[in-house]
Amino acid sequence: MSVVTEVRHIEGGRMKRLILASFASFVVFPVAVLVFGLDTPAQARVPGQVAGSTPDIPRPNPTGSDPKPEDAVAAILAAFDKYEVVGMSAAHSNKDLDDFILGLIRNPALPDKVNDIAVECGNSLYQSVLDRYIAGDDVPLSEARQVWRNTTQPMCGLSSFYEQLFPLVRRINQKLLPVHRLRMLAGDPAVDWSKVRDPKDVPLGVRNESMATVMEKEVLSKHRKALMLIGTFHLLHNASTAGRLPSAVELYEQHYPGLTLVIVGHAGFGNWTALTKYNDEFEARMASWPIPTLVKTIRGTWLADLLDMTYSPGVIQERLIHGPSGDQRRVVPVVFKGFSKRVDAYLYLGPRDLQLMEPRPAEISDDKDYIAELEKRAKLLGDEPINPEKGVKDYNPFRYDPDFLQRAIKEACESHPKLPCVTPPEVAPE
Repeated sequence: MSVVTEVRHIEGGRMKRLILASFASFVVFPVAVLVFGLDTPAQARVPGQVAGSTPDIPRPNPTGSDPKPEDAVAAILAAFDKYEVVGMSAAHSNKDLDDFILGLIRNPALPDKVNDIAVECGNSLYQSVLDRYIAGDDVPLSEARQVWRNTTQPMCGLSSFYEQLFPLVRRINQKLLPVHRLRMLAGDPAVDWSKVRDPKDVPLGVRNESMATVMEKEVLSKHRKALMLIGTFHLLHNASTAGRLPSAVELYEQHYPGLTLVIVGHAGFGNWTALTKYNDEFEARMASWPIPTLVKTIRGTWLADLLDMTYSPGVIQERLIHGPSGDQRRVVPVVFKGFSKRVDAYLYLGPRDLQLMEPRPAEISDDKDYIAELEKRAKLLGDEPINPEKGVKDYNPFRYDPDFLQRAIKEACESHPKLPCVTPPEVAPE
């Protein structure tokens, strides 16, 4: 029997294909740590159907000490007294988190704590343009936008966060003495889209290496302090020991260990799995926490134990199984076991179901030339087409959509209508 595995990630309300690989039987999938229900027997269904009942999933019983919530802004600023880098996610559809970061950057105490702001969404080809723009030189916004609109990731150019972040830092610098001015560092690999003719011309496979190199060269080797804004899975400590590719932080920690505080934002417990039924119960433990709160040390607490039982990164695994009884397609969500060992601190901005989706600015969707360029790039790379009207007619202000995974599973099943689609009972709708 052989298995072809495809992994997709829920990003900003759309499903992003991550990887497609072929494995012999009994080979462990190298990216997902644990697939919920992978070894649970499930009945084959007719094409496009999803199982119709949910078993009684045991309630997680986390143990450990109580977390110690602190004011998030004060705690992050204080963290720079101990760490050289504080890293957290940004611009991954969470409006609450993005607003928090913009507020943190506007805090007048930040320039006394931080030298650099390193971003995932910056094409390092244009670092000199970025330096001049952030320093306040006469650089038109249209030229500076190349930094974040011409990366390897379409989400960077479609994000309202980066449309605000770069001009904000430029304006802050205009009121600071030169010794306190912030520098912004572009972490994405250099790519000149005007010269791209083939998918192989786009350096997607070295993004972590590029970010790690920038951090080593521009921050750590110079003993500077940096706020690092980059997707959570680029930040994880020892990611490779969890069966994933080495993260950017893991790569540079080979030479600069113990200097980075990795913050993960609260997104709920057991999302898109049957464990989600317990989310409200566990969030009730946080009801007295002020917003925003940072738990600077999560290890040894019940929060860490709970994360290890329930953390779901919004990834589904599709397995095409070739066996003696015929082909089947199996679709399951991934639960990341041992997650608390890869991060340090926990940022709480309120309950999962009240968190807001970052909207796409109309000025980006209405920029026909840029949308056409993104369409061209998507077609070249075999990605999903860019929909300029996305979120207009079917606007949903909330980040967590409890029905999204079921729609994604149904879509995956219907994409191969001739194959029986198998889904473990754990992910069936209630």
